[in-house]
Amino acid sequence: MTGTAELNVDEGSGESATDGSAPRGEDAPPVDLRHRARDAHHTGEDAVAAQLPPDDGADRPGTPDRPPERPDQHTAGQPADGAAGEDAGEHPDEPAGEHLAVDEPLLPPRAHRPSDLLRFLAGLLGIVAVFVLAQVAVSTTSGIESDITINAKRIPDLLSTISALVSSVAVLAVPLAFAVERLIKRDGLRVADGVLASVLAYGVSLGVDWWVAASAPEEIRNALTQFGPGGGETLTDPVHGYLAPVIAYMTAVGMSSRPRWRVALWIVVILSGATELVNGYTTPLSLLLTVLIGWSVAYGTLYAIGSPNIRPTGQHLMIGLRKVGFTPSAAHLAPDGPGGTRRYLVVQQQGPLLDVHIIDREQQASGFFYRAWRRLRLRSVAVRRSPQSLRQALEQEALIAYAAAASGARAPQLVATSELGPDAAILVYENVAGRTLDELADEEVTDAVMASFWASVATLHERRIAHRRLTGESLLAVDERTGCLINLSGGDIAAGDLTLRIDVAQLLTTFALRTGPERAVAAATGVLGPARVAEALPLLQPVGLSRQTRGDLQRMTKERKAAAKALALKQVASGERTQQQAEEDIAQANEDLLAKLRGQILQIAPEAPMAPAKLERLKPKTLIMLVALTFAAYLALTTIRPDQFKVSQMNWAWAAAALAAAAGSYVAAAMSLTGFVPEKLPFGRTVAAQVAGSFVKLVAPAAVGGIALNTRYLQKAGIRPVQAAASVGASQLAGLGGHLLLLFAFGLITGTQTNGDLGASRAVIIGVLSAAVLALVVAAVAPLRRFVVTRVRSLLFGVIPRMLDLMQTPRKLVTGFGGILLLTLSFTACLDASVQAFGGGGHVTYAAVAVVFLTANAAGSAIPTPGGIGPVEIALIGALTAAGVPLTAATPAVFLYRLLTFWLPVVPGWVAYNVLQRKDAL
Repeated sequence: MTGTAELNVDEGSGESATDGSAPRGEDAPPVDLRHRARDAHHTGEDAVAAQLPPDDGADRPGTPDRPPERPDQHTAGQPADGAAGEDAGEHPDEPAGEHLAVDEPLLPPRAHRPSDLLRFLAGLLGIVAVFVLAQVAVSTTSGIESDITINAKRIPDLLSTISALVSSVAVLAVPLAFAVERLIKRDGLRVADGVLASVLAYGVSLGVDWWVAASAPEEIRNALTQFGPGGGETLTDPVHGYLAPVIAYMTAVGMSSRPRWRVALWIVVILSGATELVNGYTTPLSLLLTVLIGWSVAYGTLYAIGSPNIRPTGQHLMIGLRKVGFTPSAAHLAPDGPGGTRRYLVVQQQGPLLDVHIIDREQQASGFFYRAWRRLRLRSVAVRRSPQSLRQALEQEALIAYAAAASGARAPQLVATSELGPDAAILVYENVAGRTLDELADEEVTDAVMASFWASVATLHERRIAHRRLTGESLLAVDERTGCLINLSGGDIAAGDLTLRIDVAQLLTTFALRTGPERAVAAATGVLGPARVAEALPLLQPVGLSRQTRGDLQRMTKERKAAAKALALKQVASGERTQQQAEEDIAQANEDLLAKLRGQILQIAPEAPMAPAKLERLKPKTLIMLVALTFAAYLALTTIRPDQFKVSQMNWAWAAAALAAAAGSYVAAAMSLTGFVPEKLPFGRTVAAQVAGSFVKLVAPAAVGGIALNTRYLQKAGIRPVQAAASVGASQLAGLGGHLLLLFAFGLITGTQTNGDLGASRAVIIGVLSAAVLALVVAAVAPLRRFVVTRVRSLLFGVIPRMLDLMQTPRKLVTGFGGILLLTLSFTACLDASVQAFGGGGHVTYAAVAVVFLTANAAGSAIPTPGGIGPVEIALIGALTAAGVPLTAATPAVFLYRLLTFWLPVVPGWVAYNVLQRKDAL
């Protein structure tokens, strides 16, 4: 919602006369900061009118009838002379700044700050640390309490009584006085936040008190409580029910800008805590726990409901501009800059249009977690520096702007800076008219304007200035031949060679996304020369590019792949192209833009370095492996307990047989994969890849992780992506068919072996009938039918042709289907041997165990937990029990089976995974 708000401003006033909540109209559209350059014959009046929305305020009292004239639009890097038009003083009797129109949407009343979340998490960790300390350092805590009790007896009783009285009164009076003071100054919103936090802190305090008294270990109870003074039998409270709310209140209201009140409140809190400690009503750890609870609850409340938005409004901006010597008459909100920087287009009573940037603490906090992850993952040279304070952010952007202007590059002229209160600052630029690269059509991105951008970048680089944000929103086309660099706030002074090369790689990719790699490289080479362009080749990797560019690359690749696949399906169906030609087209569409850029650079500079630069200090796969190993260790300690194995009752011969069957499953899995790949694969390495899949199961569902790993393995073996995916799909399809056939066969065998009791076969028949009903439902519901048809078409395009190729080599088919059969028999043999190891073999046959495995394992794996942890165990134990195996034998048998097939292979799988990666096989 946009509109216009009037503001009567006293020139000497330091505060706004309104809180920014006044309603605004809806009929005045917002204005874009960047516009097409007007023709040179436009007058100053026309130029201003062309950049502003229709002004319906001509009838408002005191508002000029038309915008003041200004000089013609200036080009980038050439500031206007600032002279006012002839009619600039046509209202000499109007007080300066009396009526200021601001066109902007209403700001959200609250903001969720990442810093509040971090402080809340830190408080929780502190609370956990207090409980751990209370349980571990028993001697230390009891010794401190004894020392305090002994020394407290030396304090006169009168002094203790007076301090207790003063602290009791002050701990309530000071917060109340502060609340009254805030309400008088119309800051009741913060007081309400503080009251809410104090109520929640009181509730948490009562909960902790109840837990410590009823359920906490004795060590924690002794550390947090003691018998009251005078030798009574009543224990003191673990958490002070009135001190924690006071701390929560004073933290939530925010005292950083009110040092006197902050000092007074903390003095009261310290005095109250010390008095309680000396008089024997608390313990040191209890005091610490009280402070942490109040602190944590306050920041948790602020993050949950949001802190009051302290971002300055456009009305505050107008007052700030008056203070630094400008004469604004109206301001219009423009699109935000990178990082959420608010920008305004300001019309002056005298002088040119101004582009004003506002940076504030809320904007600095946005994207905190993403920046923290990038800083952790990448080397410092590949990450833009983040200012630690508002003042540093102001100085950094001003320094970059002045340095860019001094270098001679085309960039907006910075004319003033100023702080806008304690939580915001403004930077005032002269307006440059134009449109960003993102706003231009592809045909409007001319070679001349690209060369102009490259010339400005080259000028910056000569002075060792890096832009660090050369995306489409930072490239302003003034006309069809001239470009201007904007958004320099994230740049670097005295940048190193690697940083400058990252700039070149980023701009190359930005232009390639719009014009293609050939024109992008040609434009860069024409300005920088082949050698400078070639130096950027090792930096053409996604991790070194901006977030926006990475998203654009992924979207382009996905769209091209989908379009190429749809076209190939259509051409193959019509007979225009063969299956092999269509696969080649899809493979070519899968080639990413960066690879094409690298190839284009190699054409002009064959000696260019090929090895990618090392920008990452921590790769995601390393982090995933650490998380997976930690997760595995936790699950192994909490899921599998030694008492469930009943090792003393286990038959070690059958356990060895189960281990051998589990090991044979990896050979069978390798056979089932190689049998559906016409190309020759090294069998030993294929077995190692299946072992590596045991590690991948920890962080992904078994089916998903295995498919991804096998597809990656085939691609590294030299098989094209389309054919690799088709081979893995064919293997999975054949495995599904084999699974159903074996289930039906073993179900019939089980029914025959139980004297005609065909319970298992009936279950199979019921399953088939259920599948038929599901197929009818899918056929009847249009959205489901379209979804299935799309997937089936893809299957027919990839998997079925691959199966037809395999028909020409029967040996491969025998290997593939033999591997599928052997894989199922191996897992069944492992489960059967595990049951036999705990004496359950007399209650169930091998065929029945096969039915149990085929049904229960599939049902448990349907729930997408990593490795099927939990559902698989429950399903297997339940199915074995239903088949007649006693629960006392079924439970340890299932845990032994899962130990041999899932947990023990984790370490060998991790070793195989790393070895194959070092050999570039994964």
